[in-house]
Amino acid sequence: MEFSGRLVLIRHGQTEWSVSGQHTGRSDIPLTEHGRFEATEARTTLEGWEFSAVFSSPLQRAAETAEIVGLAPPIQLDDRLQEWDYGDVDGKRTVEMRETIPGWSVWTHPDTTAESVDDVGARIDSFLNEALPALGAEAAQSDVAIFAHGHLLAVFIARWLGLDAIEGRRFKLATATVSLLDFHREDRVLRALNHRCGEALHA
Repeated sequence: MEFSGRLVLIRHGQTEWSVSGQHTGRSDIPLTEHGRFEATEARTTLEGWEFSAVFSSPLQRAAETAEIVGLAPPIQLDDRLQEWDYGDVDGKRTVEMRETIPGWSVWTHPDTTAESVDDVGARIDSFLNEALPALGAEAAQSDVAIFAHGHLLAVFIARWLGLDAIEGRRFKLATATVSLLDFHREDRVLRALNHRCGEALHA
């Protein structure tokens, strides 16, 4: 059965590398104290919201954010929600890369050691086409929460909207914010981006 509910996307809280601007792919960086505080604020944003399923990337910065937010039902870890594998670019900042490659961007300058942006898009398509329908008919029209990463979720939004994966570069997600993917009649839409504590979303 095709999924026709809403998807609530939560980016993980702050890490040292999100502050420094280092690309954080598969490096398993923990939350900072402020990142844990941000996660408690996300919990307030989502308070009272009922979900049929809660998914998370297994990387600790996302999984810990999910644990702090504490939604029900139990968290399902899914490898397809891991951040973009940046290969040798992992841990480097854009300004460093542009010292030798003018105009460099992870979106537009593929690295042979890394996943391509289309590879990331294919993971998300697999999740949308397999994980969500597998929830069953009862959950098909309900809300699902997804805890993951900045670039992964940006590509997720693009694919939800039917855009090429590279168009994820149009969406910048801040740490521990909540975004909402929805339907308007038969069309998939982006209803909210980067909401924080105190901003009602689920009405």
